[in-house]
Amino acid sequence: MATKIKSKPLPLTQAAPAIASPAEMKGSYAFISLGCPKNLVDSERMLGKLAQDGYAFQSDTDGADVVVINTCGFIEPARQESLGVIREMLALKKAGRIGSVVVAGCLAERQGDMLLKEVPEVDQIVGVFGREEISSVVNRAVLHRDEQRSLFRPAPVRAQEDTSRLRITPRHFAYLKISEGCDRLCTYCAIPQMRGKHVTKPIEEVVREARELVADGVRELILVAQDTTYYGMDLYGKVRLAELLRELDKVDGIQWIRVLYVYPEHVSDELLETLGNAKKIIPYLDMPLQHINDRVLKRMVRRVNRSATEKLIARMRTAIPNLALRTTFIVGFPGETEAEFEELKQFVQEQKFERAGVFPYSLEPGTPAEKLDGHMPEEVKAARVAGVMEVQQQVAFDWATGQVGRELECIIDGSDPEFANHFKARTYADSPDIDCEVRVKGKNLHGGDFVKVKITTADGYDLAGRVIGAAW
Repeated sequence: MATKIKSKPLPLTQAAPAIASPAEMKGSYAFISLGCPKNLVDSERMLGKLAQDGYAFQSDTDGADVVVINTCGFIEPARQESLGVIREMLALKKAGRIGSVVVAGCLAERQGDMLLKEVPEVDQIVGVFGREEISSVVNRAVLHRDEQRSLFRPAPVRAQEDTSRLRITPRHFAYLKISEGCDRLCTYCAIPQMRGKHVTKPIEEVVREARELVADGVRELILVAQDTTYYGMDLYGKVRLAELLRELDKVDGIQWIRVLYVYPEHVSDELLETLGNAKKIIPYLDMPLQHINDRVLKRMVRRVNRSATEKLIARMRTAIPNLALRTTFIVGFPGETEAEFEELKQFVQEQKFERAGVFPYSLEPGTPAEKLDGHMPEEVKAARVAGVMEVQQQVAFDWATGQVGRELECIIDGSDPEFANHFKARTYADSPDIDCEVRVKGKNLHGGDFVKVKITTADGYDLAGRVIGAAW
């Protein structure tokens, strides 16, 4: 999803980038961020770098000396969205409404100099691991130096730090990247080609970044990585996510800690005990399962099977009271039979995931799955998405109905523009942008406030309620 930044990002109050004075400004820039929360962290780091180097941010593209587009290259729809935005900006450049166009991020990394052949009017491209040099790339674009039009760096052996960011998210929540890259060999996925091998950010560095974010007003930390449960393996010789979470649980000022992108293989009893007993880690986990049929999982090289998955889910629900479990599935994977698809539907019905997303298989050039037999038409994949979502929709609606009458702690995200004295909020079961909302009736509330809400209505996936007091 595109994020065209419409208001000035919030500078951190500690270790913030030293923004140049007006007399030192080099020019103006606009920024468009595409893709996942991990890419968003990269965008925020680049924004900080440009501010340090004397570029003035502007909320609209019109009149900007340069537009930076941080692209997504994960699957074909994301690549097409990225290319569409690039072409839109190039049209503005041709019309004289902007100066230069710089393309950064995953699409640049994946397609390399071939991207310049597809969209030759782009002034500069910079890969994922060239983000620290974004200022020099922008300098060349503004000065129209075309002797070097691309910059790529090898994947680092240590995780890059993400301090001194100018944040795109609202002030009260932030994404905290704990590692980069992935060592998995899932046959459908091109992330290792773009993001390299797994590299862990040291515990002390993650904690330092968390404290910096809290000093800027963050009350909800959302931990992200390609594979959070693999955290520590390369750096420490063993997984240490549980230890990291215990350290983050001690950081003053954090109210909620939310964990995304949990891979099932390394969910240990120690991790479950930590998740179940910590004070600030909310009972929400995002654990993409992708499928449940053993043969399909083997073709995906997921290194898990149905039996182990079912046992793990049971352990999780026992260890973590009131767990809200989010997952994702891929349907229409090459060779998936009708019976295997029906098995997945039945599994979704049985497990009653509080949150789930379903996606059609996307053929990714250069991945092992490209060579598998049994690729199916897009219309078949679309029908299978609809089939699973029909089951999951009823599960989600039933869960929402079950919340009516309960008193839940909610975080306020901001005012509701459609209704006076109403605000948009989220429960612990709702991650920003991907899950549901609660429409809350109240007064004098602000983003980041935690309140106790009496749930009065379920409206499909979403909830509504009224504030009955401060959060306990």
